Amino acid sequence: MKTYLVGGSVRDEILGLPVTDHDYVVVGVSPEEMVRLGFRPVGKDFPVFLHPQSQEQYALARTERKVSRGYKGFEVYASPEVTLQEDLARRDLTINAIAKDEHGNIIDPFGGVADLEAGVLRHIGPAFIEDPVRVLRTARFAARFGFHIAPETLALMNEMVHNGEVDALVQERVWQEFARGLMERHPSRMFYALRECGALTRIMPEVDALFGVPQPPQYHPEIDTGVHVMMVIDYAASRNYSLAVRFAALTHDLGKGTTPPEEWPRHIGHEARSVKLVQGLCERINPPNEMRNLALLVARYHGDVHRAAELRPVTIANLLQGVDAYRKAERFEEFLQACSCDFHGRPGYAERPYPQADRLREAFHAARSVDAGTIAKELARSVSDPSRLPVAINTRVSETRIAEIRNRLESLT
Repeated sequence: MKTYLVGGSVRDEILGLPVTDHDYVVVGVSPEEMVRLGFRPVGKDFPVFLHPQSQEQYALARTERKVSRGYKGFEVYASPEVTLQEDLARRDLTINAIAKDEHGNIIDPFGGVADLEAGVLRHIGPAFIEDPVRVLRTARFAARFGFHIAPETLALMNEMVHNGEVDALVQERVWQEFARGLMERHPSRMFYALRECGALTRIMPEVDALFGVPQPPQYHPEIDTGVHVMMVIDYAASRNYSLAVRFAALTHDLGKGTTPPEEWPRHIGHEARSVKLVQGLCERINPPNEMRNLALLVARYHGDVHRAAELRPVTIANLLQGVDAYRKAERFEEFLQACSCDFHGRPGYAERPYPQADRLREAFHAARSVDAGTIAKELARSVSDPSRLPVAINTRVSETRIAEIRNRLESLT
């Protein structure tokens, strides 16, 4: 029995990055022997065990054989006869096929260390083409490390798109990889990589359709809508915003991809079209509800936020009600963050002030100071017809909030 540290932990250690999780491969032992040694089996698709003390994962060395299309279309073979090199050979990229033995010696049969030093993402062998998730993973690693994809690997990714293998991706895995990619330092690199191999138009066509669509140059020096959205998500990453904010930043302008060319570079009504496209996208990739809901709100209202200085108090009050700010104050802050990313995601705008967000924060604080409970008690004593009480309360609360918003905004001028 021999144990090796493998995969991401070895890669990140070589790169000098923090290592939080350790994965081990065990060679020369059977599942029954692992159980006798106190390891607890947890793997469903292949033999994986938890160490009795550290609870870290130990997987038996295994090989895989493609038997059907898609992410799960593999037959796994694990036995004491499978070697470490055979196990490493089934992995996706050379940088993920490096191992370290118990004495600290590096085992690198596929040149992963050299590719780390050169900043290259390179597949190990022809089996790379068998798993469509590898297209997403490779693009995600481009976003994480800033590495470039080897031409021969990009060619295989392109082949996986054209032979339909990418179409067999499981929706849950698509969201998982996109979510992880959006949380990298430069998420745009993932989308550019997917565009380069043709996968973006198959996996997220709503985003791919934005590239090549012009915008008014007086507002968007970058002009191209797709480039703008990439700058928006990179700005969100630079601010370390949440995944929900980054997803909303990605999807806020989807409607511009459906503007008829004869109307370019204007995009009148793109907000409403964006809402429908976000709904369709979310039905397909199934993000968590809170992320879906924030994305829908940003798509619908981001134009209003940009015009905050022009909005009347009653319009601002309706906006606050529309985004459910009173019940979901934290989400309202994320809503403003996503709108600010839209503003800052343009050349030369990263350091510019965005007073619209501060103006709406002030309006919200003023409106939230209204005590609806006190108003309800007062009206309960003065309204004789109980059936009219709910409408009377809502009207008074709304009027009082509008007045508070007006007073607060006037005090700022």
